[in-house]
Amino acid sequence: MAISTVDGQKVWQRRDRNTQFKIWFAWLIGTAVFMWCWQQISAATTWQFFWDAPRIAADIGGRAVPPRWSYMDKLWEPLWDTLNIATLGTVLALMMAVPVAFMAARNTTPSAVFVRPIALLIIVSTRSINSLIWALLLVKILGPGVFAGLVAISIRSIGFCAKLLYEAIEEIDETQVEAITATGASRWQVMAYGIVPQVLPAFAGIAVFRWDINLRESTVLGLVGAGGIGLQLQGSLNTLAWPQVSLILLVILFAVVVSEWVSAKVRGAII
Repeated sequence: MAISTVDGQKVWQRRDRNTQFKIWFAWLIGTAVFMWCWQQISAATTWQFFWDAPRIAADIGGRAVPPRWSYMDKLWEPLWDTLNIATLGTVLALMMAVPVAFMAARNTTPSAVFVRPIALLIIVSTRSINSLIWALLLVKILGPGVFAGLVAISIRSIGFCAKLLYEAIEEIDETQVEAITATGASRWQVMAYGIVPQVLPAFAGIAVFRWDINLRESTVLGLVGAGGIGLQLQGSLNTLAWPQVSLILLVILFAVVVSEWVSAKVRGAII
């Protein structure tokens, strides 16, 4: 807050002149950068397709209605595969994320110099790559199918689960740990009776929340050959079978809504 005088009277100003000039200069630079980026995007955009998009969307929408309900018989198995990919992938991720989280937490890591940086590297590296990219890579290594999608989901989930879990471990009440340590308990006993009970509710919430996310991500892994209902979606898109596409999208929407309802109920019961 600055003070200036006008006709001998004090006038309060929110910012002084130099600060205001700096703010205007920042806005000028930001506007220039935005205009440059827009120019680059505009030059790389085929605007004829953009202006014709409403007509194309209306044409595809007209062909997609009504959905081909008879095709539902071929979706039950891919839908079951999608559910298995999400569920088993979450379980495998949690099995790997728990030790990583304990190695990453400052109050439980065996070595803050050597072990913790490795654990943090695992967390960052698994979180930084999208599940579709993991699936695309694993399809080349393991071959197309459900197993590649399962591994992709599990790898992608390790960093997410481990990060939230190690933050919960670092926020525990240390007085409980000190009390158990004072009884002469070993390191593993302290962890089992002083740390695990405190982070167990957070662990359950993380597991359910990640399963909900994984079910959504599993629906599109088939687009790169990793199995699930996305494989049927890719086949229908390639053959321009728009009534089948609309049915698959409705099934995916229904599955996501159900998973959201289930996860909300479970989280509510846990919390």
